[in-house]
Amino acid sequence: QDQLVESGGGLVQAGDSLRLSCKASARIFYGNGMGWFRQAPGKEREFVATISWRNIIVYGESVKDRFLISRDRAQNSVNLQMNRLKPEDTAVYYCAARQGAGPGTVLNEYEYWGQGTQVTVSS
Repeated sequence: QDQLVESGGGLVQAGDSLRLSCKASARIFYGNGMGWFRQAPGKEREFVATISWRNIIVYGESVKDRFLISRDRAQNSVNLQMNRLKPEDTAVYYCAARQGAGPGTVLNEYEYWGQGTQVTVSS
């Protein structure tokens, strides 16, 4: 079954760090680009970070220099290390996989989505 399962969300204070993990089924992990998006209440889902199959990485402007995306091929997972968190980072974070090896910064480039994990950053 093709699926993505996120974990690692929670409630933290501003300035803290948090690590999200997304475990993918093998069929949609191998050879494909993956990404993280987030959606805050009342806002559209926005791009956070993406990593291609060959580890080309792109970050959204609001998280650049604070977040790190990585791929663990042994675990079929993609991780998002979030540092120096801010209250405006509060959102549901979604993992996504696309049918293609390249990175993707746009929602409609992705065919597979996880259920999301809540990240709340208090001030």
